[in-house]
Amino acid sequence: MSEYVLKYADGRGQIRQQVATAGSEKELRDRYAQQGFLIYSVKPRSAAAAASGIFGRKKLNLEKFLIFNQQFVTLIRAGLPILKSLDLLAERLTDAKLSPYVKAVRDEVRNGSLLSDAFRQQGIFPKIYVTSVMAGEKSGSLVEVLDRYITYQRLSLAVRKKVMVSLMYPCVLIVLVILLMVFLVTYVVPTFATLYQSMNAKLPVMTQYLIAIGTTARSYIAIGAGALVAAIFLFRWWAKKDSARQTIDRMKMKMPIFGGIWLKYQVAQLSRILSTLLTGGIPLVQAMETAADSLGTPLLKRAVEGAGKMVREGQPLSGSLNASKIFPALAIDMIEVGESTGALPTMLNSVAEFFEEDVNTRMQATLSLIEPVIMLIMGAFVAFVLISLYLPIFSLADNIH
Repeated sequence: MSEYVLKYADGRGQIRQQVATAGSEKELRDRYAQQGFLIYSVKPRSAAAAASGIFGRKKLNLEKFLIFNQQFVTLIRAGLPILKSLDLLAERLTDAKLSPYVKAVRDEVRNGSLLSDAFRQQGIFPKIYVTSVMAGEKSGSLVEVLDRYITYQRLSLAVRKKVMVSLMYPCVLIVLVILLMVFLVTYVVPTFATLYQSMNAKLPVMTQYLIAIGTTARSYIAIGAGALVAAIFLFRWWAKKDSARQTIDRMKMKMPIFGGIWLKYQVAQLSRILSTLLTGGIPLVQAMETAADSLGTPLLKRAVEGAGKMVREGQPLSGSLNASKIFPALAIDMIEVGESTGALPTMLNSVAEFFEEDVNTRMQATLSLIEPVIMLIMGAFVAFVLISLYLPIFSLADNIH
């Protein structure tokens, strides 16, 4: 069975697109044609994925998707059938990008598909969500499973926002410092150079070096800016390759201070996903496969996939993760305790909470040291420029007297 991206018009003439599974393109066309749909195109999913890599892939707004799930759970808990709940939400969503996918899910459910299959066919919803819905359908506890997913998503977004807010001020400060340096070197220094040249002043060595750098930078600033933009585009193109992303992940891990913080953040995310899936009744091997697909880092994804194969062969989770030589020893020890006591989901949740708190504490401590260092570097640079530019003026004043 292969996956295809299907574009068709329904009975009301609305254009829809979704991912569907079939043995062949002809089989898929015949299946939807028999249901009364007008088929526009059927493409293998691999080709569609390649095109999305070139023109940009549609991303789900997780915050708005969280709101949809909260409303969905509220309606189901109130006693409304799933199809009626989807009907009500599909016409009232504030997110214009999410609405077509929810309508497609509603149509699939109306045609007899399972809710999890309907979500999976859209190709945009997180795999952890689709797997959770499937577990809820099989166990008859869809509301409880969706509640756990909402809790997981809330915590995940909260941690991500804390990290982003912590990084925002230092990043803005670094950009402002760089712009100030560029302004001083390319505008102020050449202006003083013209002044001293007209006065035939004898310049100190440090002033000569600074003026040489400033005049050269001013002459080539347009070329430098173009080269920087080209380098950024080339890096983004290179970084899309899986091998390049693994190389970038290894470089992140080797960074002093920040490498450990980055790894702990990823381990916390992995632990939170596994805990959510295992609590929802998903088997460990399937939970690891879903968690691997949900991680945004290829290096850890490969490590989790390798650990999943070892677990399938009968190895414990702690030993399988330890074999990758990536995960922190403390996390391995805590998972081992969880396995031996039969409380693995609870222990994984504890691992996530511990590392999330550790990441938050280390980020704040590190950034509180970085900010003064940036200010010192900026002050030293500005002082050097001012001394270099005004030193000849003082020398000329002494000669006049």
